[in-house]
Amino acid sequence: MSAGWVAGSVRARAFVRRRLGAGRCRMLASSDSLADALTMLADTSYGRDVAVGQSLAEAQHAVAATFLWHLRVLAGWLPRDGVDLMRATAAWFEIANVDELLHGFAEGSREPSFHLGVLATAWPRLAATHNPAELRAELAGSAWGDPGGEDPRAVRVGMRLSWMSRMPDVAGDEAARWAAGAAALLVAGERFGAGRGIPGPLLPRAAALIGAPAIEAAGLPEMRQNLAAGARWALAGIDDPADLWRAEAGWWARVERDGVSLLGGSGFSIKPVLGAVAVLAVDAWRVRAALEMAARADAPIGGYDAIA
Repeated sequence: MSAGWVAGSVRARAFVRRRLGAGRCRMLASSDSLADALTMLADTSYGRDVAVGQSLAEAQHAVAATFLWHLRVLAGWLPRDGVDLMRATAAWFEIANVDELLHGFAEGSREPSFHLGVLATAWPRLAATHNPAELRAELAGSAWGDPGGEDPRAVRVGMRLSWMSRMPDVAGDEAARWAAGAAALLVAGERFGAGRGIPGPLLPRAAALIGAPAIEAAGLPEMRQNLAAGARWALAGIDDPADLWRAEAGWWARVERDGVSLLGGSGFSIKPVLGAVAVLAVDAWRVRAALEMAARADAPIGGYDAIA
């Protein structure tokens, strides 16, 4: 046990105690307006970035930015392998930045990017590109790997599969299950939700996560039956593409349960830190969903309950 793991575990548990939690997130979703929800949220740990008067998109970005700030703070307390975990987790924000970069290439403008600092994988180089060809070249020369094409969908799918492939290397068996489940949802959503195939160069990467037979399945039920053991849970009971949103909600619920279990263990190691990261990620996801519900004040709260 190193001093870094002790300090990081203590700080991680402290962050978890400051989260909103399911009950207060539901209260947030029940707000009469987005303005009311932001007033409530500004007095919580999310108040670091959330402010009254923000639009829905600005507030949701701010919630995610607070979670990223937690990762950056934790990285400052952890030993090197803990920093690797924070960097791998923060890769989601690099994906989000690239999504906006691609939008900027097409539309000429993009939303503000997330500030990753030392947790960046390749963002400073990616941010300096001027077109899809340059972006693909930079990705190919980085830990992200070549997405196999420069069109936006290849880049987006490729980066997500790369992220899912990398997480188990730094976070172990729990993250391997989450990554395999996420890959199953991604492939199912692309193939049977959107009616698009996975770009050919990315098929080996996807197959490594969920199994080649699942990749080749003709329909969602067949895919579910042929998923690799570690990914099968994510699509349990899902036969209709219209129900994939339920599977996504179930994925988040599983991550939260696993995170709470990891936090409940004794000692100071990667496990409570990983558990804290999982629980904080779920909290940020819930808060973002609650804000969207508050912004649609006429929407029944049952819609929020169904996903969160």
